[in-house]
Amino acid sequence: MANSFSILILILFILILFIHLLHNSHAQPSSLSKHFTQRVEQHDQPFLRSQDQTFSCGFYPVGTNAFSFSIWFTNSTNKTVVWTANRDSLVNGHGSEISFQHDGNLVLRDVNGSTVWSTSLISFPASTLSLLNNGNLVIISSSSTIWQSFDSPTDTLLPDQPLTKGIKVISAMVRGGISSGYYTLYFDNDNVLRLIYDGPVISSIYWPLSGLTVFEAGRTSYNSTRLAVLDRTGNFISSDGFSASASDLGPGIRRRLTVDYDGNLRMYSLNISDGTWEVTWQAMRQLCYVHGLCGENAVCEYLPGLMCSCLPGYEMNDPSNWNRGCRPTYNYSCNPTQSRFVEVPKVDFYGFDLWYSTGISFHDCKLLCLRNCTCTGFSYRLDGGGLCYPKGTLFNGYKTSNFNGSFYLRLPTNSNNSILDTISILNCTNSSSEISIGTSTMFHTGRNDPKWSYLFIFTAVLGALEILIIVAGWWYLFKGTDVPKSVEEGYKMISSQFRKFTYSELKEVTGKFKEEIGKGLSGVVYRGVLDDKRVVAVKKLSDVKQGEEEFWAEVSVIGRINHINLVRMFGFCSESKHRLLVYEHIENQSLDKHLFNNNMKLQWNDRFKIAFGTAKGLAYLHHECLEWIIHCDVKPENILLTRDFEPKIADFGLAKLSKRDGLGFNFSHMRGTMGYMAPEWALSLPVTSKVDVYSYGVVLLEMVSGCRVSGGLNDGNGRDLRSLRKEVKQVLASGDISSIMGLVDMRLQGQFDPEQAAAMLRVAVTCLEEDRNQRPTMDEVVKVLMAFEERKEYSSNSW
Repeated sequence: MANSFSILILILFILILFIHLLHNSHAQPSSLSKHFTQRVEQHDQPFLRSQDQTFSCGFYPVGTNAFSFSIWFTNSTNKTVVWTANRDSLVNGHGSEISFQHDGNLVLRDVNGSTVWSTSLISFPASTLSLLNNGNLVIISSSSTIWQSFDSPTDTLLPDQPLTKGIKVISAMVRGGISSGYYTLYFDNDNVLRLIYDGPVISSIYWPLSGLTVFEAGRTSYNSTRLAVLDRTGNFISSDGFSASASDLGPGIRRRLTVDYDGNLRMYSLNISDGTWEVTWQAMRQLCYVHGLCGENAVCEYLPGLMCSCLPGYEMNDPSNWNRGCRPTYNYSCNPTQSRFVEVPKVDFYGFDLWYSTGISFHDCKLLCLRNCTCTGFSYRLDGGGLCYPKGTLFNGYKTSNFNGSFYLRLPTNSNNSILDTISILNCTNSSSEISIGTSTMFHTGRNDPKWSYLFIFTAVLGALEILIIVAGWWYLFKGTDVPKSVEEGYKMISSQFRKFTYSELKEVTGKFKEEIGKGLSGVVYRGVLDDKRVVAVKKLSDVKQGEEEFWAEVSVIGRINHINLVRMFGFCSESKHRLLVYEHIENQSLDKHLFNNNMKLQWNDRFKIAFGTAKGLAYLHHECLEWIIHCDVKPENILLTRDFEPKIADFGLAKLSKRDGLGFNFSHMRGTMGYMAPEWALSLPVTSKVDVYSYGVVLLEMVSGCRVSGGLNDGNGRDLRSLRKEVKQVLASGDISSIMGLVDMRLQGQFDPEQAAAMLRVAVTCLEEDRNQRPTMDEVVKVLMAFEERKEYSSNSW
């Protein structure tokens, strides 16, 4: 019986081996080791295919009679191309050929025999051409790679493909196209990773966002490595401090990072069930921040969805292409007496300022533009007593409610209303089927199917072998060979942006937890100094009950968050019973120390700045993070202040994360601080972001009144929350703005802006509604306060 079973197993093994060999006999090779030529007429058969069948390379049809030599995902919809040798020099559909020559060069020739593209190597006769499983096309000689496609990307980076100094990733010209476009991802001379629009007329950088300094954008120029990599789990990290993660973070998913034709940098994940791609991260949330989309003399607006329109008195140059902008429908006059200005509200044009003036009146700004023949209009803002920006060329126009000013377009005095009505508009919104944010659930497959079990086991074995090879390769790279120190330091720099600390390491940097700088319900905070001289705040958590894996997952999400009004996390420690978080150190203490201290008087300008900044930080957590984060403990003690009184919210993310598609979530115990907690906590209702809105309303009342209104932390000088809210509603209902005086902190002695105070109080009472559905979202709060953000200085005798 045993012998019969053994014979059966042997026959089965031979049968499987035969089927495997039969299959491989018809499969495309993954390597070529001798002279080989393929003509373009054979384009239906790939030149090479990776061993795991993921990638193919060969002739790719671009038009009816035009072909490129490309690499593409084999099983993706429309064969998604990730690399092209001749993207701007296509070959004929008849007579062209690709050949791997005896001298080790790969050569592409057109129908007339001319060389269109070549690897241009010194002769290496004993060479092998291979398409690897990671999509890298390589030529190997004597066990060394002498050429690889990873060194010359087109519009896409694949996992493990490094972006380094001198290498550029350039978009395609049109959707689904091959030829080079106008948008480039590259490392600039200051070592910062950037996106630039390099069009036929202008060039301008738009990512990181225009107007931000390197450090305000969360980057650093203090690195010399210039290295960025997309790893296999969906993390994109750069040596300048930038990091981003896919919404479906995890191994086993095919991904790509592409500079799209519209200028946005997007990370895509492949849905293996239908071959489609889902966007799992993108650099620009609003496309209007991308330069060049709407061309000259045009304005971009996000509604949401991108919309381009010509300025009044202008029309499109090319009705089929907004990149070519708009042209005037009138004859321009340089004579000041024959010019007038038309206001275009909430519109600005980035760059191309003839000059700028501060503290200038609107009238004087207009005169400056009239007296300069090259001035086509000017932007005027109320900031700082009046900011004037006369413009020469009108590129990168955008309309946004965030802009506290208007653009004034110069037109001839004889222009009539019919000219001003000639406004061309086009909605350029991408459909949800083309660009959508995906989640990990889209990759669900029927795991109970037996064939998937075999596939998973086979994949796991291959994965284990691959990990062993990678580990051995890294050991050999950094230990067994003399690698340039800058490269090794670069990899260390990338891995140190957000990392796991050891307990002994944090014990050393804090001087054995000697200097306590804060204490709260979640733990004690100590001051520390890292090896790179960064001052940090190390928080020992006291109420964390998660296992190490769950804790790791939660803090990894927090570590990827970067906003000017949120405290930055540098890393964490999870050893045995120890759970610690490492944050940036904010030097000016927390809001409560300034607000409730009789020896310190927080000026009104700073109070409004703090209120507005805190709202922006909470709005970012609630609406802009790929993972929706609810703070659950908003209070003055968790609002830290910089030297310029810029607020930074601390302790966010310590509560559990809520998914966007959920109706809420329940905690096993109440979180937060008495007095700041929304009613739904006590009613055991599902918790949503509206609990933070309620807490923010309490903080607003405390900032205006200057005293505690939350019973949980009442220091004896406080006021009752319910009675104060009732009083505020009565004052607001009266319509008499002067009666607000009695609600504002007496220590200010009347030195405050009554309209800003009224706005803060209106927001506060709506945030404190018992019915959470009646409370605004933090996005709506930001919009209300934004209207009052930039106001002229008030006088001490304004009452």
